[in-house]
Amino acid sequence: MTVLDVSLIDESRSRYLTYALSVVNSRALPDVRDGLKPVQRRILYAMAKNLGLSPDKAHRKSAAVVGEVLARYHPHGDAACYEAMVRMSQDFNFRYPLIDGQGNFGSLDGDSAAAYRYTEARLMPLALEVVGDIGMDTVEERENFDQTQLEPVVLPSRVPQLLINGTTGIAVGMATAIPPHNLNEVVKALLLILEDPEVSETKILGCIKGPDFPTGCSILATKGELKQVYRDGRGPIKTRADYRLEKGARGKELIVINSIPYATDKSSLVEKIADLIIGKKVPNLNDVRDESTDVVRIVLETGGDADPVKIMAYLYKNTPLEQNFNVNFTALIPTDNPLSGKPVRLSLREMLEQFISFREDVTKRKLNWEKSKLEERIHLLEGLVFVFPDILKVIEIVRKSSGRSDAAEKLQKKFKLSELQAFFIVDMRIYQLSRTNIDEVEAELAEKSKRVKEINRILKSKKAVRKEISEELQQIAKTYGDARRSALVHDHEEEDFDADDYVQHEDAWVIVTKDGWVKRIRTNNDPETTRLRDGDSILFVTEASTKDSIAVFSNQGVYYTSKVLDLSSTSGYGDPIQKLFKFKDGEKITSVRLLPEGQAVEKELLLFSKRGLGFRVSGDTISETNRNGKRLMKLKAGDELAGVTEVDTKLLILVSEQGYGFSFAAEEVPVLSNAGKGVILQKMPDNDNLVLVKSVTKKESVELLLAKDKTKKIAVSEFKSSLRAKRGNKVVKRGMPVIGEIIEV
Repeated sequence: MTVLDVSLIDESRSRYLTYALSVVNSRALPDVRDGLKPVQRRILYAMAKNLGLSPDKAHRKSAAVVGEVLARYHPHGDAACYEAMVRMSQDFNFRYPLIDGQGNFGSLDGDSAAAYRYTEARLMPLALEVVGDIGMDTVEERENFDQTQLEPVVLPSRVPQLLINGTTGIAVGMATAIPPHNLNEVVKALLLILEDPEVSETKILGCIKGPDFPTGCSILATKGELKQVYRDGRGPIKTRADYRLEKGARGKELIVINSIPYATDKSSLVEKIADLIIGKKVPNLNDVRDESTDVVRIVLETGGDADPVKIMAYLYKNTPLEQNFNVNFTALIPTDNPLSGKPVRLSLREMLEQFISFREDVTKRKLNWEKSKLEERIHLLEGLVFVFPDILKVIEIVRKSSGRSDAAEKLQKKFKLSELQAFFIVDMRIYQLSRTNIDEVEAELAEKSKRVKEINRILKSKKAVRKEISEELQQIAKTYGDARRSALVHDHEEEDFDADDYVQHEDAWVIVTKDGWVKRIRTNNDPETTRLRDGDSILFVTEASTKDSIAVFSNQGVYYTSKVLDLSSTSGYGDPIQKLFKFKDGEKITSVRLLPEGQAVEKELLLFSKRGLGFRVSGDTISETNRNGKRLMKLKAGDELAGVTEVDTKLLILVSEQGYGFSFAAEEVPVLSNAGKGVILQKMPDNDNLVLVKSVTKKESVELLLAKDKTKKIAVSEFKSSLRAKRGNKVVKRGMPVIGEIIEV
């Protein structure tokens, strides 16, 4: 056994780099020339060359295609290969599908395709243009993974596939996201550059007006914004669903959504709208129905005095009806090594120029290949024409020869022919030596010689080569081009959006349980009888409006806010708090406060920890948060936020778990404006914790909840008055731990 002494850092770097380059070149990124990823290229090549699945042939089982691709060219998983094949057949993913699928190939609702043993496929006519003049030495070839046969590095595509169908992919350290475009527009831009390589960017963008998504939808971007995206090769493009108004039964006004943003799951979209209706988030929106067939038709049923513009403004903000497509024109460009590409982020102009450069190379190689074949044929025909005047002598030599090779050798010596010419004449049938046939041969010779001269003329002139490319592109646009589907809106105005305008005022009970379940119920229900999980109990309950908010304080010193409207309206258990906020492991609710709509919290809040620390904060410190919340109290290791209480009197009482308590003046506790640790409120031995701080008057009483569901009512006068940071006297003498104050429901 050989042991190598290597650096772990160097070895890791080398291997990871190899992996990264493999992902970039062999999986995730498309080639700028044919616009295909390796798996897509191999699928089309296998279907065209190996299986002969042209558009005029019968469909073949998809399993046969996947098996052929994996067996010969693509040593990866069958699921990924089939998924790539399915995408190329979906007219909602590809602007111009390349595969003609028969069977269940998925839907806009996110439905998966049937297994490949059930579906069938063949190539679309456009796919033959992508496969192009394969087999004519038009592109480089390389050995497949097991070195048993050759495969093309790229396909000699006559179609600007990368721009018209776009692509997305995530590699290592880079990604690509190229939107689809209209074929007619892309061809016009290519023709402009072919005619004038120095054509201005403005003229190019006069042809390519913007992306053209297969699902339609509107593109909301100014010409300047699109120009910047196409110049930089990256940037967001806002897309939005289209809608129209219709009259329904009994005079109801309907909003009909007839297109959705690209790559949007329609069923999830409809479900999201339905959730908003159930949650009464959008006033006067009563129902949603999906009546789509081959075209999108999502029907929204509105109430009597509904404003469709405001309804759609809310839906655009809160559903996938409006999305950004983040453009990233990253693709592989050719390098000095013909077998690998280099990942580069390109501008629109560079992508067009790369395709033209590729087509120039393919066209020249095709013409040279055609020229070599013509010259081979001309050479043979010239030999036949040369010997025809002595055709009887030729026949005599052949008759007297001892075989094919002997006859060819004698003809070479007699007429000074090449070996190819001699064998060509020997192998001819007698009737082909007639005068009529020779006339045809001379005509063919003249025609082929003329074509060779024409090819030489084209190859000598770059302008002539570009003319060939222009004619091909014009024919492709004429055959496959169609009208734009995505409307461009350059001067759109955003509807003024105030989320509060869409909140329907409704009174409700807000209920938060100790185990962290949250919900709201109608005010005509009794919160005392509300449904709770076994062993759970109510921590907080209050009557509120759907326009109010709540603040939830956790044991880790963080607070979170949520609109009452966003709480689940249910007669069940409600939702776990983790559905509203991003609680960490071990984080739980310690206190909840109501935040009335449009009103600052007037009363000060006092935060206290189990280890007896605390401080006051102004009520207006509590502001709206996102799901991550905001830190309000800094805690020492092993400490937790025990509770939050409102301070509206000059006196505070404290009670510990072991039943020790006392009172002191509230002004002794400092007010902090930022997150802090606070000061000592009550001295705590290791076996005790602070469980209750309450703002009281001297004439009040406090009812405590003890272990085993016992209670104890204590007058404030029984609490010894002192300065803060004391231990206090024993106010609960039964020896039962104090849990906290009794919550009245």
